[in-house]
Amino acid sequence: MFRKQFVYATLIVLGIIQMNLQAQESLAGDDSLTKSLLSAPGPTFTISQTDIPAHWSLIAYGDMRFTDPSNESVTNPFARRALVAKIASEHPDALMLSGDVPYDGSNADDYAVFHSETTAWRDEHLRVYPALGNHELHKDEVREPKNWWNTFPELKGRRWYSVEFANSYLIALDSDLSLMDGSRQKAWLLDQFQHLPAQTRFVLISLHHPPVADSIEGNSSHDVRPNERALAVMLEAQANDSKAQIIVVAGHIHNYQRFFQNGVTYLVSGGGGAKPHPIARTSADFFKDKDFPNYHYVRFYFDGKQLNAVMYRLADPKANPLVWEKKDSFVIKPKP
Repeated sequence: MFRKQFVYATLIVLGIIQMNLQAQESLAGDDSLTKSLLSAPGPTFTISQTDIPAHWSLIAYGDMRFTDPSNESVTNPFARRALVAKIASEHPDALMLSGDVPYDGSNADDYAVFHSETTAWRDEHLRVYPALGNHELHKDEVREPKNWWNTFPELKGRRWYSVEFANSYLIALDSDLSLMDGSRQKAWLLDQFQHLPAQTRFVLISLHHPPVADSIEGNSSHDVRPNERALAVMLEAQANDSKAQIIVVAGHIHNYQRFFQNGVTYLVSGGGGAKPHPIARTSADFFKDKDFPNYHYVRFYFDGKQLNAVMYRLADPKANPLVWEKKDSFVIKPKP
């Protein structure tokens, strides 16, 4: 028994090392990976004002790990499917996914499971805006995420992009590529901020690795990295000058956290189904609830005056009926 546990633990550690090496390769080879990517100024996509209600809603979450439903060791298929169905019933005007949509991005079958399990999203004609996570970028997908592009063909040739959306501006970043000075992605992001549409009051940024987060209990493998720490410095500088409020939604840590730092709201919303992580919460985290695990999604609702946000937690993925708990809420007011 001990030998089996040792072998299993060793495989997990080797898997983490491999993923970290892949991430390092991606960051180190930034020039070769990004030189051919599409990266034009201005919004990549624009949603017509007439297609968005005056009082709009947006849902954000991440870390679903769509894969064979019989695999319950790395993801909870009951929570994953319940969240998909609940989000479809909410009919948000936009849905932002902060990465790790498949369990193994090199396996086209995992994307087939995503396609099958999210039929309700297509039935509801949801606008889905994914960001790349490290699980999308296994094996050859590190250099060219063909399976991701095949699943989201409108994004082919891109690894970051933006959406002009009512009085908001949505940005999806690739945190497996450099966000530091001199990188193509950071130059693009700075230009986006310098040329925000006049009506923009909220900028919502989705990426996988969090710029601000508390650690997993007894585990430093998902701690904030220099790449995202540099992004936080840049965003907080923008917050001083921008007419828009900045909200960042990340994943990677399979739990929920909320911070406000130097004018920027930071969320960790990694409760889409992946194996949960307990958090060593610090006083900086506004979320104090002790319940665990936190399978959840975050719903933003603009009521005509301010942006209202609520975190909804799935109490028990196997319950009948399912119970959704309102576990956190906050308000973001437009700047004067």
